[in-house]
Amino acid sequence: MRHRWPIMLARLVWSCLALAISFGAQAEGDSDFAKLAKSAGQPQVPGLNIVYMTSLGDPAQAPWKNIILHQTEGAPGAAKSLAEGQSRNPTKRGVTLWVETDGTIYWSVPETIVTTQGDGANRNDNKYIDNSKTFRQVIKTNSIGVEFNGNAPDVRAPLTPEQFKAGLLLVKFLQERYGIPPERIYAHNWIDYKDARYCEGCELAERARAMSYRPGQGELIPALDVKTPLPSAVR
Repeated sequence: MRHRWPIMLARLVWSCLALAISFGAQAEGDSDFAKLAKSAGQPQVPGLNIVYMTSLGDPAQAPWKNIILHQTEGAPGAAKSLAEGQSRNPTKRGVTLWVETDGTIYWSVPETIVTTQGDGANRNDNKYIDNSKTFRQVIKTNSIGVEFNGNAPDVRAPLTPEQFKAGLLLVKFLQERYGIPPERIYAHNWIDYKDARYCEGCELAERARAMSYRPGQGELIPALDVKTPLPSAVR
């Protein structure tokens, strides 16, 4: 037994060293991701295919405090043309980013442009859902919108696996870029009623919040007093 102690001690030392290296690599990776998320130009995030129709600038100049996830009844393959239309006319009804069924992301307008998504959510009638906490809080002027294309002809069709994978990483990128905590990720249906047949953006928003990712740099935007996670069913 006495002769085994040096071996056991060596194994323990190597285990601690490997753990330290792992933590160091993770910290370095987090730092690199934060730096990339804050960069200008057309940053490409490993694991994402982002097609920029405009270049990014200083994220501090953007007014975003929330992320709103949408689904659109567009035919698969239509995200590029929809994003191009948004790019040509930024005030046209739409969002900042579009995600195709294959996971390709189109950044359609400058990050400081306010699009029209969220127009209908600025009300406090609570006719279909409880939006008393988000009324005048989660609106187009402080929320960046991401549209996931392709649930036509059946609006109840879920996002594709490629959209889920890209969407979760994209949300993390937007959180880091604009200092948005997970509590400020919203499905369209959490702030506004749309269609009784499905809950728009709810599954992805729930999974994005469940990641509990919190930006590592910069001052976080305080969360609203809204129950987390919000209900995914239309009540």
